[in-house]
Amino acid sequence: MSNKVRKLETRAAPARLDTPTDLAPDAVREVSAALNALLADTFALYLKTKNFHWHVSGPHFRDYHLLLDEQAGQLENSIDILAERVRRIGGTTIRSIGHIAKLQRIKDNDKSYVPAIDMLLELMNDNKAQIQNMRKAHELADEHEDVATASFLEVFIDEAEKRCWFLFEASRQAERSGH
Repeated sequence: MSNKVRKLETRAAPARLDTPTDLAPDAVREVSAALNALLADTFALYLKTKNFHWHVSGPHFRDYHLLLDEQAGQLENSIDILAERVRRIGGTTIRSIGHIAKLQRIKDNDKSYVPAIDMLLELMNDNKAQIQNMRKAHELADEHEDVATASFLEVFIDEAEKRCWFLFEASRQAERSGH
């Protein structure tokens, strides 16, 4: 009969979170900081979008509810991409809700009631701010010849522009119907 329990062995602490990269240390530091700020903003925008998805009401409930859920899903999908990019270039990323709160530039909305039109316009403006911040991060990535970061930011900018467009058109619909 063999013993299937192995003896626990003392091991050295794991190596630091270094990741091989051809980017210079200042590039890693600056691009990681920009991406972490975008990551915090994306978490904040995701949660606000879900909040509005959960609390939207009125005559266009179904349309807005589905629109906001779709947009929240898109934001959620970008979270891991942002965080893993930070790790791939050798940086470390956010670790907590508190860290997100320190870095986020998208303001929370904790109001107990927000009219649908105000939800749409607030999210549109938040997405516009996110686009501006992504463009700045893209410029920084270009400065450091980080083409991979610049490339996925281009996709994220396009997605955010589409979110703005849909929110704008939905807000026009809300205005026309008086809601």
